[in-house]
Amino acid sequence: MEQLKYSSIFDIIGPIMIGPSSSHTAGAARIGKVVRKIFGERPDTVDIYLYESFAKTYRGHGTDIALVGGLLGMEPEDPRLSDSLKIAHEEGMEILFVPKQEKAEHPNMVQLKLTRGTHVLTVTGISIGGGNIQISEVNGFKLSLSLGMPTFVIVHQDVPGMIAHISQLFFDAEVNIGTMSVSREAVGEKAITVIETDERNEAVQNKIKAIDSVFSVSYFE
Repeated sequence: MEQLKYSSIFDIIGPIMIGPSSSHTAGAARIGKVVRKIFGERPDTVDIYLYESFAKTYRGHGTDIALVGGLLGMEPEDPRLSDSLKIAHEEGMEILFVPKQEKAEHPNMVQLKLTRGTHVLTVTGISIGGGNIQISEVNGFKLSLSLGMPTFVIVHQDVPGMIAHISQLFFDAEVNIGTMSVSREAVGEKAITVIETDERNEAVQNKIKAIDSVFSVSYFE
């Protein structure tokens, strides 16, 4: 018989959370929080497109309040989660839920479009079970972001030497890069670089932000 391996007790009992389902509640809250961190500020409007299982049960399983709670910066176990829709309204966030009929790459998939003035961000997230999530797309860039280790998400202009400059900062900080992926809209246009590291070092984030042609840097651990 094959021996099952778990990295932690939480792989067995699931995350601490408010709500009936780790996939539909805890995972949804994590997606919302990650998207808010990438956006970097409170959005004025959020359009939330729900697919398959999310579309069918988002009210009954608390996916709606979890996503909005995450957008407000709440953790899955936050007792305020049940009041997230009310809190968002009080803070001036306009939320629109759109259940979709189309098939999706995963039954627990959601796409969020955040807008504040001219600042627009579209992110696709997947809740894969046990409160774990993946980010599969940011502003049209295909990713595979699981946030299982220290991760930097960098949006920048596609200019010569950018990747070398970023890599040098990690070298100088003695931080080992585990994986790096780069996608771009077109030559010379916006690009997104995702870097997973072996060590935690949030200080590198500010140094990357100071590079010319870097628009935003998000750090997750």
